[in-house]
Amino acid sequence: MRIRHHISILGLLTVALAIAPAASFAQALETPTLSAVSTGHGKARLTITAGPSGAPNGFEVCYMTAADFAARGGWPASGWWPEEGWVTYTGIGTLNTWGSAQVDFKLGAGQSLDVEIGDASGETGVSGTTGGELADATDWVICVFAVGGNGFTRSLYSANIAGTTTVQGEDCTFTIGYWKNHTEAWPVGSLQLGSVVYNAAQLLSILNQPVAGNGLISMAHQLIGAKLNIANGANPTSIAATIAAADAQIGALVVPPVGAGYLSPASTSTKTQSLDDFNNGLLGPDHCGSTPAKTSTWGGVKRQYH
Repeated sequence: MRIRHHISILGLLTVALAIAPAASFAQALETPTLSAVSTGHGKARLTITAGPSGAPNGFEVCYMTAADFAARGGWPASGWWPEEGWVTYTGIGTLNTWGSAQVDFKLGAGQSLDVEIGDASGETGVSGTTGGELADATDWVICVFAVGGNGFTRSLYSANIAGTTTVQGEDCTFTIGYWKNHTEAWPVGSLQLGSVVYNAAQLLSILNQPVAGNGLISMAHQLIGAKLNIANGANPTSIAATIAAADAQIGALVVPPVGAGYLSPASTSTKTQSLDDFNNGLLGPDHCGSTPAKTSTWGGVKRQYH
């Protein structure tokens, strides 16, 4: 009987091991590293570098104001804080590519790429709190982790970095988010993009048009912002050549939804980025002082992967 009982236990152990779910043996991904490239008014440019195990399912950037972070005592062990912003990068990006046709957010071991928070509303391959700019003149705490999946559990949070969004100057610029929400402050009633003149209603419809992988739309967004800023008194010296090049490239194309023009993101991304940096106060004049803005909460979209 003892022998039989012993065999029975071994048999049960063998069966238990055989049917144990694969998830219980999932490997934890190693933590990516994070560094800040630049911080302007409504956005921050970050460099993400994958650890030795890579980020084969993408990564997530988390951010809170320094005040909220201190009040909460750190990042949540699971879930998310209502005050927290987060963008999950799991697909293919076509907006902030800095001259490339596209970028894959699934990273190999030690691979690095740049992303922007506060400027993700037109990006592809992302989810989360992508709709708003970062609050002006605010201290932020930011971290990143590798997303789990396909036999992996998510990585730990990275070390935090800090950044401060800027505000100052009279010879200054506003972001396209400001111009979109403050049409009463527009200094002109029409603008020329390429060789086509658009009235205010058409320009606003362009600003509200999703980018959807069309480089013409993303460049037009920033070109409208830059031209409104210059008409409002911002010094154009640092961006004049880029504006001229953007207009030349647009030519007679009519920007959606007014028309059906298209340009590849790879052909426009460098000019779009320079215009974006100008509008955010990273290039040329500083950013203008605080202005009224529509409020939103970080917790408006259900979070995944935690």
